[in-house]
Amino acid sequence: MTPERPEAAIADSVVPGPVVPVVPTATYRLQLQPEFPFRRAEAAVPHLASLGVSHLHLSPVLEAVPGSKHGYDVVDHARVRGELGGEEGLRSLARTAREHGLGIVVDIVPNHMAMSPRHNHALWEVLREGPESPYARWFDIDWDAGGGRLLLPVLGDRLGAEIGQLKVDGDILRYYDHVFPLRAGTAGLPMPELLDAQWYRPAWWRLARTELNYRRFFSISELIGVRVEDPEVFAATHAKILELVADGVIEGLRVDHPDGLADPDAYLRRLHEATGGRWTVVEKILADGEPLPPAWPVAGTTGYDALRHVDGLFTDEAGASRLLGRYRRFAGPEADRGGHWDSTVRRAAYKVITHELAAEAERLTREVSALCAASPDPAARDHAPWALGAALRELLVRMEVYRPYPSTDAAGALTERAAAEARSAFRVPEEARAVDLVRDLLLARDGDRPGEAAFRARFAQTSSALRAKSVEDTAFYRYVPLLSANEVGGAPGGPAVSPDDFHAFCARVQRDWPAGGTVLSTHDTKRSADVRAAVSVLTQCPEAWSEVLEEVTREGPGTPDPQMAWAAWQTVFGLGPATGEDGSGDGSGDGPGNYTERVRDALLKHVREAGTRTSWTERDPAYEDAVAAFVTDGPCGPPGRPVAALRASLAPHVRANVLGAALVHLTMPGVPDVYQGTEDEYRALVDPDNRAAFTPRGLSAEKPALTAAVLRLRARRPDVFGGSATYVPLRAEGPAAEHCVAFARSGEVITAVTRLSLGLAEAGGWRDTVLALPAGRWADVLPSGSAEREFTGRVRALDLFGRSPVVLLERVSAGTPEGSGESG
Repeated sequence: MTPERPEAAIADSVVPGPVVPVVPTATYRLQLQPEFPFRRAEAAVPHLASLGVSHLHLSPVLEAVPGSKHGYDVVDHARVRGELGGEEGLRSLARTAREHGLGIVVDIVPNHMAMSPRHNHALWEVLREGPESPYARWFDIDWDAGGGRLLLPVLGDRLGAEIGQLKVDGDILRYYDHVFPLRAGTAGLPMPELLDAQWYRPAWWRLARTELNYRRFFSISELIGVRVEDPEVFAATHAKILELVADGVIEGLRVDHPDGLADPDAYLRRLHEATGGRWTVVEKILADGEPLPPAWPVAGTTGYDALRHVDGLFTDEAGASRLLGRYRRFAGPEADRGGHWDSTVRRAAYKVITHELAAEAERLTREVSALCAASPDPAARDHAPWALGAALRELLVRMEVYRPYPSTDAAGALTERAAAEARSAFRVPEEARAVDLVRDLLLARDGDRPGEAAFRARFAQTSSALRAKSVEDTAFYRYVPLLSANEVGGAPGGPAVSPDDFHAFCARVQRDWPAGGTVLSTHDTKRSADVRAAVSVLTQCPEAWSEVLEEVTREGPGTPDPQMAWAAWQTVFGLGPATGEDGSGDGSGDGPGNYTERVRDALLKHVREAGTRTSWTERDPAYEDAVAAFVTDGPCGPPGRPVAALRASLAPHVRANVLGAALVHLTMPGVPDVYQGTEDEYRALVDPDNRAAFTPRGLSAEKPALTAAVLRLRARRPDVFGGSATYVPLRAEGPAAEHCVAFARSGEVITAVTRLSLGLAEAGGWRDTVLALPAGRWADVLPSGSAEREFTGRVRALDLFGRSPVVLLERVSAGTPEGSGESG
């Protein structure tokens, strides 16, 4: 499906330069925006090449809403974004990258476009011409539900109050900054008649909750779903990307939110064929134990499953349980409003499906009711729409994955388990049969009659939106005993990962998806890896943390909300102290004033997402003012000094977590993605805090030096880490063995890190713990600032970790181990 072009023209346009690996050895994510366009990315290429990555990973590059900081609000698939430098700028970046031995991976957004008629030509034509527009097939619109009109939830109040602000300007309808096309021949009509004559209905923005008749991205009405399952729509929306792939400008793809598509399997197969099998990863969030559909023709996920396992490795299980107890005593949360994880998720799911996603639930109810009415089985026709709607809601809130896939073994059993629980929500057993009917439709137990496949796809799309909104965007902000666990793909109810479970995960990745992505920080993480690494230390000292909170609560300002206060204090602990007055420093990028603003903005977003006292759509100004004042006068003011002192006292253990997580991430199976700036110490909070324009930094400090050393090793020896590599756990022996996590890659490289270093110190240190190395002589790859170190045989952990909590060894010679310990 690549656009046909003369071979000579393609050859002339191919990006010249060194051969770039077909599968990246490591990628570096750059967040493009008007303040950081292609030319600034091009200027950073020498620095990034010296770091050792093989590919630049770019956020979306197609035309987006003007001023967009992220580019996921695409308005034109046929053009490279002008604010970034246009196609010429992208091709220039690709040439410079290739000259330095780098390829380019690009983020693509097949699921949705911006609901911005002024900038989105395809949508403009649909509003002007209605269902007969050739572009109408592009968008997932339920015309019947809207009486043949598309709801536009843009008015600040009900139409009666706002109609005076609607103005006709030629063949355009204006409402403040909004502009809409007028249907031909309607411009001269009186305003009420004119509005009735359009293919759209301007409406109060609050009506989107119940009346919306187009699929959107999660609950964001400004993003409209695209029907890429249609081959013509796929061809039109992917032509430019495929041209850039054919020309060698783009060498790999990251697919945003495949769960939102009607048929992810078919889409990924079509994309695979169209790109000639280019390296592709998908932003698929997997629940604990959930497999990626094995038939998908992709390299793997973008890596949130790896993030969960790396973070969990540096979390103390027993300490996390004690911390939970301290949190419950301090904050006193109700079980289903932050006191118990599963209960909190369930209550959040009910709230989302009946509030933010009420329109989606209603559409599903209409569809299943129509299927029942048309069924040849009389038993299917005797179900009230309310009962079918209730059955759908009860099934949806019980889904434990983002989307059930028939190709995975768990899908059928999961739906069965959810159905068994859903029946109990009905008081009348006979009415509970609606659950069985819906379940049978989802499992296609009675064949596949017309309309049923579309219903199953719609259910799956709604399931993914519900899971994202109820877990990531609600429960993560209500259940807050350990903020480091509240991350995309995370498992706050069981945040710790044992070394054995971590090794088992890595073995599965190496076996099944060795070229998939791994991440620790992204543009979507709620806290950067270094912030989470610091917070995780609290699982090793929950009593000390609780005592400090008692002190600051006693001496600091009163709090409007103890759950929010717990989260606020933990936020500043993880973020650490503010850096230089000029905004320079270690990656947190702020002086004291900006620091306070960043924390305050993050906490205001926190309480709005939690939705218990205020929300994005139902603000409580007095409560929000109290939260802002508390953050300024407490955590970011003098009362925060005891928390800062505790963090300073734990600095060696924060360091151990930061370096340990970084080294494990860069050497475990998969292709590591380094988010912009995270090669250095990088302390960022939720977006937009983590999406600031990138500024290259030096590589002389400890973490940058480690990152560069590992990435250069991966580039120099790709066979050690690639698809044909091996992963073998190495077990330490002795009294502190559980604090050493080590593994060998292909018998040539060894990673060894210190786990739970505070507990190690309190137990008396390494003592007689040893790590038996495979045969050969092993050299320390990481910069140590002194003479080179080599090891053989059984090495004392005290010698191995004497200078750093992490060690990376490369085999420099084979042979039989002689003696033990350090030499050289």
